[in-house]
Amino acid sequence: MKALSIEMRKNKFRSFLTVSLLAVAVLGLGGCDKLKARDQLNRGIQSFKAGQTDAAIENFKQATQLDPSLLMAKLYLGTAYQSSYIPGAPSDENQRMGKQALQEYQEVLSVDPNNLDAIDRIGALLNSMASVPFSPDKLNESKSYWQKHIGLKPDDPEPYYWIGVIDWTLSYKSNMAMRSDYNHVAGNFKKQIHDDQPMTADMRAKFAAEQQKTVDEGLAALKKATELKPDYDDAIAYLSLMDRQKADMTTNPGERDGLLKNADSLMDQVKQIKQKKAAAQPSS
Repeated sequence: MKALSIEMRKNKFRSFLTVSLLAVAVLGLGGCDKLKARDQLNRGIQSFKAGQTDAAIENFKQATQLDPSLLMAKLYLGTAYQSSYIPGAPSDENQRMGKQALQEYQEVLSVDPNNLDAIDRIGALLNSMASVPFSPDKLNESKSYWQKHIGLKPDDPEPYYWIGVIDWTLSYKSNMAMRSDYNHVAGNFKKQIHDDQPMTADMRAKFAAEQQKTVDEGLAALKKATELKPDYDDAIAYLSLMDRQKADMTTNPGERDGLLKNADSLMDQVKQIKQKKAAAQPSS
């Protein structure tokens, strides 16, 4: 009985030792895979920098397969797909690239909902995908991601800028569509309304009803961007463009002239900022 007990203990020890060794082996393999994943990530970054996008995609894929927790590899994989996406190109392969990029970024957010890199890249990609064919829905979806960025980091000027760009695009497209509709109606061929001319009273009322909220939101966002970054020339340029949209809504000629004058003044500011930046560049 004692001999049996000793033998049982030996067998249990052997079993324990076998399990322990297997656990060590698994952990070792896991650690090895993580190292391999980081190696593939570094290889992919080098390929991407060298313009070898296809090779980079394969490296990043390998990295994510070896270590699914390596979110940086997913971000780079999405970026590689996104860099291959051509806005407006109708091919199935091009559309696949855009969708694949979105999927990689969304997988990052499923693990880390506050990942600003993924949030910003989705916002930028949706903005590109909304251009051709023009999609207000995609633009508004893009805007929602820039708003998420603001919710997480409200002192960054860039998301305010992008909200302003999106709001200007939405209002401008509406403006141009109304002018085109008017100009192509029979009887209006001899009294065309050009882009720099005021709308009719009916058009102004309709434009304001549809786009007032969008224009006001865009103006507020762009002003915030320039408050946070006073020399933000691109944001100031869009402020100028947005003032012109605002001018097309007013029924007061004096107010319209004031908005257009301010728009011109803002463009003068843009020129001055660009000149100052160019002068500050070191000469080669």
